[in-house]
Amino acid sequence: MEKTALLIIDAQFDFCDPKGSLYVPGAEEDVRRIAQLIALEGKNIDAIFVTLDTHKVLDIAHPLFWEDRNGNTVAPFTLITSQAVKDGKWIPRFHKEYVVKYLETLESEGEFKHFIWPEHCLIGSRGNALDDTIMSAILAWTHSTGREYRAISKGTNPLTEHFGIFRAQVPVENAPETELDRNLLNELAGFDRILVAGEARSHCVATSISQLMKYAPELAPKIKILSDCMSDVTNWGHLADAIFEKAGEMGMTFVKANHIKL
Repeated sequence: MEKTALLIIDAQFDFCDPKGSLYVPGAEEDVRRIAQLIALEGKNIDAIFVTLDTHKVLDIAHPLFWEDRNGNTVAPFTLITSQAVKDGKWIPRFHKEYVVKYLETLESEGEFKHFIWPEHCLIGSRGNALDDTIMSAILAWTHSTGREYRAISKGTNPLTEHFGIFRAQVPVENAPETELDRNLLNELAGFDRILVAGEARSHCVATSISQLMKYAPELAPKIKILSDCMSDVTNWGHLADAIFEKAGEMGMTFVKANHIKL
């Protein structure tokens, strides 16, 4: 009998609720569809994995980590380059030498450029919690099946961005939580079908799919991307398009949640 895993990426209050600090338009409908899938097909879902974007206030991608040359805290949605830091336009309040090397590595690897986000998914905050709709659906699933859900935190190291669920953008030396999570990859490899949903399509979902293609391409035929269970950060959807196109070429399939029959 085929085993199915549901992987829900960062379906948290700050992304999924209109009152969240980094709300993704459309996410409240995404989580409703995910919850409906769990309710309808839950008995045939063998495992549910949820990831939790989890940050400190003084995170390298949060405003308070940075200031301009006049000592003002940098505004959210500011793009910061290594050259701008060298020129003194933007100044990290901590670990300056490390930060310049980090930005140079990020830029040389062709990953996302360094972008400052509003404070979000702060450890212990409401924004860090799973969306209520998702939480209720998962609890109902656990009570009806006797199966525990698996929660994975990412982003706890404040010195690197951590979009993808398997690895930080730039791993930090002697910080295993930023390295490739082979245990999670091995767990997923034990399933015949892996359903992928969550937020945001343009960033954390796309990067996770990219990491799967890079580090575990043999899993591609098992992966079904629930295309109506994820949305883009406004005006950033184009960043993900090439990744999802390649995913299709590698054997991942795209399906709407109400077309899933397990």
